[in-house]
Amino acid sequence: MSNALSALGGAKFDGLVKVADAGLQGMITLRGNLADATLQQAVKAATGQAVPDQRAIVLQGDTGVAWMSPDELLLFVPYAQAHACVASLRTALAGTHHIVENVSDARAFITLSGADGLVREVLAKVVPVDMDPQQMPAGQMRRTKLAQVAAAIWMQGTGEARVVCFRSVGTYAFDVLCTVAAPGSAVGFFAS
Repeated sequence: MSNALSALGGAKFDGLVKVADAGLQGMITLRGNLADATLQQAVKAATGQAVPDQRAIVLQGDTGVAWMSPDELLLFVPYAQAHACVASLRTALAGTHHIVENVSDARAFITLSGADGLVREVLAKVVPVDMDPQQMPAGQMRRTKLAQVAAAIWMQGTGEARVVCFRSVGTYAFDVLCTVAAPGSAVGFFAS
């Protein structure tokens, strides 16, 4: 058995903010009726969290859940537990219309950290999302474009953001973020 490698191999950049490979993360796509009690119980058992409201994410450490669309969630679990979690979800959801797949190795996971205003500014340069704290508070996720590629972004807390994109464009997304986080490129739109 080969050793799993994160999409970005531990890459790091220190500029206006720190941009870093977040490492291996278990990610499971779950599609189904989000109002179904059986699905809600399965999500709670897998993540310890309730099905979140529209555009919300709850992620503590490497475990949590994100609302992706009216019939889709992204579950976060420890990487080593992803396969077992998928099997448990399939068992719990037997007889219920659903799709559940381990997408851990198909995604890149990036962290941005630093002064809150600078983290927001770096993202605002490359995503068509209003990064104002009132419009994009911690705990809200957006599926959007990061430059030219699909991505999901959220503020994990003050001064920390996360980005998930397809593994195949992970290096591109990382490089774009490093470019717009280059020292001396601050615009100063958001207070730090």
